[in-house]
Amino acid sequence: MSEAASAHDQFGGIVPEPRKLGAFVRRDLLIAWSYRLAYLQDALGLVLQIFTFYFVSRLVDPARIQGVGATRASYLGFVTIGIAVAGFIQVALVQVTSQMRSEQLTGTLEALLVTPTSAATLQLGLVIYDLLYVPIRTAIFLLLVSVTLGVDFSLAGLLPATVVLLALIPFVWGLGSLCAASVLTIRRGSGFVGLAASALTVGSGAYFPIGLLPSGAARVVQHSPVAIALQAMRHALLNGAGWASIVDDIAVLVPMAVLSLCVGHVVFRLALQRERRLGTLGVY
Repeated sequence: MSEAASAHDQFGGIVPEPRKLGAFVRRDLLIAWSYRLAYLQDALGLVLQIFTFYFVSRLVDPARIQGVGATRASYLGFVTIGIAVAGFIQVALVQVTSQMRSEQLTGTLEALLVTPTSAATLQLGLVIYDLLYVPIRTAIFLLLVSVTLGVDFSLAGLLPATVVLLALIPFVWGLGSLCAASVLTIRRGSGFVGLAASALTVGSGAYFPIGLLPSGAARVVQHSPVAIALQAMRHALLNGAGWASIVDDIAVLVPMAVLSLCVGHVVFRLALQRERRLGTLGVY
Protein backbone atom coordinates (compact mmCIF):
# COMPACT_ATOMS: atom_id res chain seq x y z
CA MET A 1 0.00 0.00 0.00
CA SER A 2 1.31 3.43 -0.91
CA GLU A 3 2.27 6.01 1.70
CA ALA A 4 -0.60 8.30 0.59
CA ALA A 5 -3.14 5.49 0.91
CA SER A 6 -1.81 4.59 4.34
CA ALA A 7 -2.16 8.20 5.48
CA HIS A 8 -5.71 8.26 4.15
CA ASP A 9 -6.63 5.14 6.13
CA GLN A 10 -4.85 6.37 9.25
CA PHE A 11 -6.66 9.69 9.45
CA GLY A 12 -9.96 8.45 8.10
CA GLY A 13 -10.14 10.96 5.27
CA ILE A 14 -10.51 13.92 7.61
CA VAL A 15 -8.54 16.15 5.24
CA PRO A 16 -10.74 16.75 2.17
CA GLU A 17 -9.36 16.26 -1.32
CA PRO A 18 -9.26 19.75 -2.88
CA ARG A 19 -9.70 18.60 -6.46
CA LYS A 20 -12.86 16.70 -5.63
CA LEU A 21 -14.24 19.69 -3.76
CA GLY A 22 -13.63 21.78 -6.87
CA ALA A 23 -15.63 19.25 -8.89
CA PHE A 24 -18.52 19.53 -6.42
CA VAL A 25 -18.45 23.33 -6.71
CA ARG A 26 -18.44 23.18 -10.51
CA ARG A 27 -21.34 20.71 -10.56
CA ASP A 28 -23.52 22.71 -8.18
CA LEU A 29 -22.68 26.01 -9.87
CA LEU A 30 -23.73 24.65 -13.26
CA ILE A 31 -26.96 23.31 -11.76
CA ALA A 32 -27.71 26.61 -10.00
CA TRP A 33 -26.88 28.63 -13.10
CA SER A 34 -29.29 26.54 -15.16
CA TYR A 35 -32.05 27.88 -12.89
CA ARG A 36 -31.02 31.55 -12.97
CA LEU A 37 -34.46 32.74 -11.89
CA ALA A 38 -33.66 31.31 -8.45
CA TYR A 39 -31.05 34.06 -7.94
CA LEU A 40 -33.70 36.70 -8.57
CA GLN A 41 -36.09 34.97 -6.18
CA ASP A 42 -33.38 34.86 -3.54
CA ALA A 43 -32.63 38.57 -4.00
CA LEU A 44 -36.31 39.46 -3.71
CA GLY A 45 -36.59 37.27 -0.63
CA LEU A 46 -33.62 39.08 0.88
CA VAL A 47 -35.23 42.48 0.31
CA LEU A 48 -38.55 41.25 1.71
CA GLN A 49 -36.81 39.90 4.80
CA ILE A 50 -35.06 43.23 5.40
CA PHE A 51 -38.23 45.27 5.24
CA THR A 52 -40.26 42.74 7.22
CA PHE A 53 -37.89 43.06 10.17
CA TYR A 54 -37.74 46.83 9.65
CA PHE A 55 -41.47 47.13 10.29
CA VAL A 56 -41.26 44.62 13.14
CA SER A 57 -38.54 46.78 14.70
CA ARG A 58 -40.96 49.70 14.79
CA LEU A 59 -43.24 47.66 17.05
CA VAL A 60 -40.50 46.67 19.49
CA ASP A 61 -39.78 48.78 22.53
CA PRO A 62 -36.00 49.56 22.42
CA ALA A 63 -35.93 49.27 26.21
CA ARG A 64 -36.64 45.55 25.89
CA ILE A 65 -33.51 44.94 23.81
CA GLN A 66 -30.59 43.75 25.91
CA GLY A 67 -27.66 46.11 26.06
CA VAL A 68 -24.61 45.47 23.93
CA GLY A 69 -21.55 46.72 25.74
CA ALA A 70 -21.84 50.39 26.58
CA THR A 71 -24.70 50.94 24.13
CA ARG A 72 -28.23 49.70 23.70
CA ALA A 73 -28.68 48.09 20.32
CA SER A 74 -31.71 48.78 18.18
CA TYR A 75 -33.86 45.76 17.45
CA LEU A 76 -32.98 46.00 13.76
CA GLY A 77 -29.24 45.81 14.46
CA PHE A 78 -29.83 43.06 17.01
CA VAL A 79 -31.88 40.87 14.68
CA THR A 80 -29.72 41.49 11.60
CA ILE A 81 -26.79 39.70 13.21
CA GLY A 82 -29.13 36.92 14.32
CA ILE A 83 -30.34 36.47 10.73
CA ALA A 84 -26.76 36.38 9.42
CA VAL A 85 -25.74 33.65 11.89
CA ALA A 86 -28.95 31.72 11.22
CA GLY A 87 -27.98 31.58 7.54
CA PHE A 88 -24.76 29.75 8.35
CA ILE A 89 -26.56 27.41 10.73
CA GLN A 90 -29.05 26.65 7.97
CA VAL A 91 -26.22 25.57 5.65
CA ALA A 92 -24.28 23.51 8.20
CA LEU A 93 -27.27 21.83 9.83
CA VAL A 94 -29.99 21.63 7.17
CA GLN A 95 -28.32 21.74 3.78
CA VAL A 96 -25.96 18.83 4.42
CA THR A 97 -28.92 16.59 5.31
CA SER A 98 -31.20 17.84 2.55
CA GLN A 99 -28.44 17.39 -0.01
CA MET A 100 -27.75 13.90 1.33
CA ARG A 101 -31.44 13.09 0.94
CA SER A 102 -31.50 14.57 -2.56
CA GLU A 103 -28.56 12.38 -3.59
CA GLN A 104 -30.43 9.38 -2.19
CA LEU A 105 -33.58 10.15 -4.16
CA THR A 106 -31.75 10.80 -7.43
CA GLY A 107 -29.76 7.59 -7.05
CA THR A 108 -26.34 9.27 -7.08
CA LEU A 109 -25.42 8.78 -3.41
CA GLU A 110 -24.38 5.16 -3.82
CA ALA A 111 -22.34 6.04 -6.93
CA LEU A 112 -20.52 8.76 -4.97
CA LEU A 113 -19.81 6.49 -2.04
CA VAL A 114 -18.30 3.67 -4.08
CA THR A 115 -15.65 6.08 -5.35
CA PRO A 116 -12.47 6.55 -3.27
CA THR A 117 -13.92 9.65 -1.63
CA SER A 118 -13.71 10.16 2.13
CA ALA A 119 -16.80 10.74 4.23
CA ALA A 120 -15.53 14.20 5.21
CA THR A 121 -15.04 15.18 1.57
CA LEU A 122 -18.52 13.95 0.69
CA GLN A 123 -20.16 15.92 3.49
CA LEU A 124 -18.26 19.09 2.69
CA GLY A 125 -18.64 18.66 -1.07
CA LEU A 126 -22.42 18.44 -0.87
CA VAL A 127 -22.65 21.93 0.65
CA ILE A 128 -19.43 23.67 -0.36
CA TYR A 129 -21.24 25.72 -2.99
CA ASP A 130 -23.60 27.00 -0.30
CA LEU A 131 -20.69 27.68 2.05
CA LEU A 132 -19.19 29.92 -0.63
CA TYR A 133 -22.48 31.54 -1.62
CA VAL A 134 -23.90 32.25 1.84
CA PRO A 135 -21.03 34.55 3.00
CA ILE A 136 -21.45 36.62 -0.18
CA ARG A 137 -25.19 36.77 0.39
CA THR A 138 -24.65 37.68 4.05
CA ALA A 139 -22.23 40.49 3.18
CA ILE A 140 -24.77 41.91 0.71
CA PHE A 141 -27.48 41.59 3.35
CA LEU A 142 -25.47 43.50 5.97
CA LEU A 143 -24.52 46.16 3.42
CA LEU A 144 -28.14 46.68 2.36
CA VAL A 145 -29.31 46.95 5.96
CA SER A 146 -26.55 49.44 6.74
CA VAL A 147 -27.13 51.60 3.66
CA THR A 148 -30.93 51.55 3.41
CA LEU A 149 -31.94 51.39 7.07
CA GLY A 150 -29.02 53.14 8.75
CA VAL A 151 -27.83 50.32 10.99
CA ASP A 152 -24.29 51.23 12.02
CA PHE A 153 -21.88 48.28 12.10
CA SER A 154 -18.38 48.71 13.46
CA LEU A 155 -15.62 47.92 10.96
CA ALA A 156 -13.23 47.46 13.89
CA GLY A 157 -15.35 44.57 15.12
CA LEU A 158 -15.57 42.82 11.76
CA LEU A 159 -12.49 40.61 12.19
CA PRO A 160 -13.26 39.58 15.81
CA ALA A 161 -16.84 38.76 14.78
CA THR A 162 -15.57 36.66 11.87
CA VAL A 163 -13.27 34.70 14.19
CA VAL A 164 -16.20 34.02 16.54
CA LEU A 165 -18.27 32.77 13.62
CA LEU A 166 -15.41 30.52 12.45
CA ALA A 167 -15.25 29.08 15.97
CA LEU A 168 -19.00 28.38 15.92
CA ILE A 169 -19.29 26.76 12.49
CA PRO A 170 -17.45 23.50 13.42
CA PHE A 171 -19.83 23.07 16.37
CA VAL A 172 -22.87 23.33 14.12
CA TRP A 173 -21.16 21.23 11.45
CA GLY A 174 -20.74 18.43 13.98
CA LEU A 175 -24.47 18.56 14.68
CA GLY A 176 -25.08 18.53 10.94
CA SER A 177 -22.98 15.37 10.64
CA LEU A 178 -25.13 13.72 13.30
CA CYS A 179 -28.25 14.72 11.38
CA ALA A 180 -26.76 13.46 8.12
CA ALA A 181 -26.03 10.13 9.79
CA SER A 182 -29.66 9.86 10.89
CA VAL A 183 -30.90 10.63 7.36
CA LEU A 184 -28.50 8.06 5.96
CA THR A 185 -30.05 5.35 8.14
CA ILE A 186 -33.61 6.55 8.89
CA ARG A 187 -33.99 8.34 5.51
CA ARG A 188 -37.08 10.32 6.39
CA GLY A 189 -35.85 12.36 9.32
CA SER A 190 -35.00 15.55 7.42
CA GLY A 191 -38.12 17.32 8.69
CA PHE A 192 -36.88 16.99 12.26
CA VAL A 193 -33.57 18.54 11.21
CA GLY A 194 -35.40 21.68 10.12
CA LEU A 195 -37.16 21.81 13.47
CA ALA A 196 -33.83 21.38 15.25
CA ALA A 197 -32.31 24.24 13.25
CA SER A 198 -35.25 26.51 14.12
CA ALA A 199 -35.02 25.59 17.79
CA LEU A 200 -31.27 26.20 17.80
CA THR A 201 -31.59 29.70 16.32
CA VAL A 202 -34.83 30.90 17.90
CA GLY A 203 -33.98 29.42 21.29
CA SER A 204 -30.50 30.98 21.32
CA GLY A 205 -31.58 34.58 20.93
CA ALA A 206 -31.25 35.05 17.18
CA TYR A 207 -34.52 36.96 16.87
CA PHE A 208 -35.28 38.11 20.41
CA PRO A 209 -33.27 38.63 23.61
CA ILE A 210 -32.74 35.59 25.80
CA GLY A 211 -33.85 37.71 28.76
CA LEU A 212 -37.44 37.48 27.52
CA LEU A 213 -37.47 33.73 28.18
CA PRO A 214 -38.57 32.34 31.55
CA SER A 215 -35.74 32.74 34.04
CA GLY A 216 -34.97 29.00 34.24
CA ALA A 217 -34.84 28.60 30.47
CA ALA A 218 -32.77 31.76 30.08
CA ARG A 219 -30.12 30.47 32.49
CA VAL A 220 -29.80 27.27 30.47
CA VAL A 221 -29.92 28.85 27.00
CA GLN A 222 -27.28 31.48 27.76
CA HIS A 223 -24.70 28.67 27.90
CA SER A 224 -25.58 27.49 24.39
CA PRO A 225 -22.65 27.90 21.96
CA VAL A 226 -24.94 29.69 19.51
CA ALA A 227 -26.07 32.14 22.20
CA ILE A 228 -22.46 32.75 23.24
CA ALA A 229 -21.42 33.38 19.64
CA LEU A 230 -24.35 35.72 18.98
CA GLN A 231 -23.60 37.79 22.05
CA ALA A 232 -19.91 38.06 21.18
CA MET A 233 -20.63 39.02 17.56
CA ARG A 234 -23.12 41.67 18.65
CA HIS A 235 -20.56 43.14 21.01
CA ALA A 236 -18.04 43.26 18.16
CA LEU A 237 -20.23 44.54 15.34
CA LEU A 238 -22.58 46.87 17.21
CA ASN A 239 -20.25 48.19 19.88
CA GLY A 240 -16.84 47.83 18.23
CA ALA A 241 -15.60 45.52 20.99
CA GLY A 242 -12.04 44.33 20.52
CA TRP A 243 -10.31 41.03 21.09
CA ALA A 244 -10.12 41.43 24.87
CA SER A 245 -13.91 41.29 25.23
CA ILE A 246 -14.43 38.15 23.16
CA VAL A 247 -11.37 36.04 23.97
CA ASP A 248 -13.21 34.27 26.80
CA ASP A 249 -16.10 33.45 24.46
CA ILE A 250 -13.73 31.99 21.88
CA ALA A 251 -12.02 29.94 24.61
CA VAL A 252 -15.42 28.42 25.46
CA LEU A 253 -16.50 27.86 21.84
CA VAL A 254 -13.37 26.11 20.56
CA PRO A 255 -13.49 23.00 22.84
CA MET A 256 -17.21 22.62 22.19
CA ALA A 257 -16.60 22.90 18.45
CA VAL A 258 -13.83 20.30 18.49
CA LEU A 259 -15.93 17.85 20.52
CA SER A 260 -19.00 18.31 18.30
CA LEU A 261 -16.96 17.93 15.10
CA CYS A 262 -15.21 14.76 16.28
CA VAL A 263 -18.41 13.10 17.54
CA GLY A 264 -20.31 14.02 14.38
CA HIS A 265 -17.55 12.70 12.14
CA VAL A 266 -17.30 9.38 14.01
CA VAL A 267 -21.08 8.83 14.06
CA PHE A 268 -21.39 9.60 10.34
CA ARG A 269 -18.61 7.13 9.50
CA LEU A 270 -20.28 4.45 11.64
CA ALA A 271 -23.62 5.05 9.89
CA LEU A 272 -21.89 4.84 6.52
CA GLN A 273 -20.17 1.59 7.45
CA ARG A 274 -23.49 0.14 8.64
CA GLU A 275 -25.27 0.93 5.37
CA ARG A 276 -22.39 -0.50 3.34
CA ARG A 277 -22.41 -3.68 5.43
CA LEU A 278 -26.18 -4.10 4.99
CA GLY A 279 -26.04 -3.17 1.30
CA THR A 280 -28.71 -0.51 1.74
CA LEU A 281 -26.91 2.59 0.48
CA GLY A 282 -29.13 2.69 -2.60
CA VAL A 283 -32.35 2.24 -0.62
CA TYR A 284 -34.37 5.42 -0.15
